[in-house]
Amino acid sequence: MGCVHGKCCSRYPSSTDSEAGGYGEMGSCRNATSKHILTQRSLEIVPVPSQNYEMQYSVLTQRGYYPDSPDKENQDSFCIRTQIQGNPNVHFFGVFDGHGHFGTECSKFVKNRLAEILANDPELLDDPVKAYNSAFLTTNYELHSSEIDDSMSGTTAITVLVIEDAIYVANVGDSRAVIAVKNGNGIVAENLSSDQTPFRKDEYERVKLCGARILSVDQVEGLKDPDVQAWGDEESQGGDPPRLWVQNGMYPGTAFTRSVGDSTAEKIGVISVPEVSMVRLTPNHLFFVVASDGVFEFLSSQTVVDMVSRYTDSRDACAAIAGESYKIWLEHENRTDDITIIIVHIKGLSNSGAGDTDGTTGASMNPASSRTGRGSSDSSAASGSEIYRSMRSEFTDLQLSMNRSPAIVVPSPSKPRELDGG
Repeated sequence: MGCVHGKCCSRYPSSTDSEAGGYGEMGSCRNATSKHILTQRSLEIVPVPSQNYEMQYSVLTQRGYYPDSPDKENQDSFCIRTQIQGNPNVHFFGVFDGHGHFGTECSKFVKNRLAEILANDPELLDDPVKAYNSAFLTTNYELHSSEIDDSMSGTTAITVLVIEDAIYVANVGDSRAVIAVKNGNGIVAENLSSDQTPFRKDEYERVKLCGARILSVDQVEGLKDPDVQAWGDEESQGGDPPRLWVQNGMYPGTAFTRSVGDSTAEKIGVISVPEVSMVRLTPNHLFFVVASDGVFEFLSSQTVVDMVSRYTDSRDACAAIAGESYKIWLEHENRTDDITIIIVHIKGLSNSGAGDTDGTTGASMNPASSRTGRGSSDSSAASGSEIYRSMRSEFTDLQLSMNRSPAIVVPSPSKPRELDGG
């Protein structure tokens, strides 16, 4: 969604967005095939030797369609790094959705620094949750201290860290990670992250206690009663979600409650503390998807998983999902959002050791998303996968104290660089 002065609200046209293509640190991966005709990507494969399986992945990033701002840059970026700390069993996937006037700069800064800080943390493998928290807070501090003006700009971040047969998902904002689970003859989508927006009661209460006014644009503009604090869910609300505002001003207008950057929004409760979940992989886990909210604004998690399941080549799935997202965006609005999607298939994981838990991150749970997508219903059945989340970390209090002191249907090809996008 972004902020009201960024790319989230059609009545406030955005400025500047270009294609962020490319790939970053590859580590020891190999190409499975030649370049794809639409995505212009190779299908990459990286082994996880300790558990004798491999991950096959592809990525697509595509700038949005902005008729009022034809030169607007793609503010999404991504980062894929294999063999973190030289370990062939540790790999990182991240999608970063920038917003605001300097959203592109923010997303590029964060994708680089977050991965670097994680890679240089000697405690990463001993305590991934602590490492994730520390990396997000440090990156946020460094962004504030950089030459980038993040007063009204920032980025969300959805990241997946693979450590042997476990995946750790850290989320800040309203992009999403989803895993596909074989359940009988069907495939079920399980959300690995929970969108952090005012639609969530816990996030609503938290930012309100920090002084945020929570109103839709229509309420701020006097078109709806500001005293009626009932928005339902995003599917019924349409394009006018609840947003965060300072008490006596019409800014910043963020539709999320957590991000990296956004120093003005920090004063009213927007924090960079991630929610971290952990899944122990089993042979029933088929693939996972990491994507910006340009995908999930209109497509449900289950719809995305169903679409991926129809294709043997994840690059075809990336192109199909991007194309469908653009099509539905243009059915509802006169523009589209930027879209970035990473699809990672899990190949050859056996039953040995699957399902064991080590209690690293605390209580068992399955995070439910606050946004199911307007395109179709989202089913989320119990699948037996073990999901853990650190609900609140010791870093939360630290962060809070810091707060106070033409129509596009099929995406056009973009030139590949290395596996860092943006």
